[in-house]
Amino acid sequence: MKKTILTITMLTALFLTSCKDNVTKDHADNTTTETVENTSDNIVTNTLTDKDGRKLEMKFNNTKGIATVNFNGKTIELNQERAGSGIWYKNDTYELRGKGNDITLTKDGNIVFEHEDDVVKTEAKNDKGDVLTMTFNNTEGTVKAYFNGGEQIDLTQKKAASGIWYDNDTYELRGKGDSYTLTKDGKTVFEN
Repeated sequence: MKKTILTITMLTALFLTSCKDNVTKDHADNTTTETVENTSDNIVTNTLTDKDGRKLEMKFNNTKGIATVNFNGKTIELNQERAGSGIWYKNDTYELRGKGNDITLTKDGNIVFEHEDDVVKTEAKNDKGDVLTMTFNNTEGTVKAYFNGGEQIDLTQKKAASGIWYDNDTYELRGKGDSYTLTKDGKTVFEN
């Protein structure tokens, strides 16, 4: 009888101990999963300056639909709203709207920060009938070029002695005034 009671007691203790270990293990697994979810948030940051030199620092958590904005030493949290195009975040006091780098922050309906990129669009034609369409973003120092309506060519500004100079790994765009030269792998593909 003593052996039976001892055996039942030991089995019960073993059973309770194994259940306790499983609870701890399950809790540890849940904690790890939560940590992984937190580190996989899609976070995008950007800082813009307005014409008065004031900075707007923005941190977008696209996973949670939250924007955290730092402006004039104040941290503001905004919730994402459904926008037809671009972005729209707001709370009871502030609203952040924009598309690309063109951003407006309002407080109680009044604009407190506004940034608009300096964008210039131009088109050049040569005697052969070729057309080079260019959209310069002077704020970012980039240009999107299209040769004869073809694929988009993204180029980054370089320091030129005079005129303009933009390039990427394949293309180079140089120009002065209304004259432009586009080369691909060192060979001229457009010149006017």
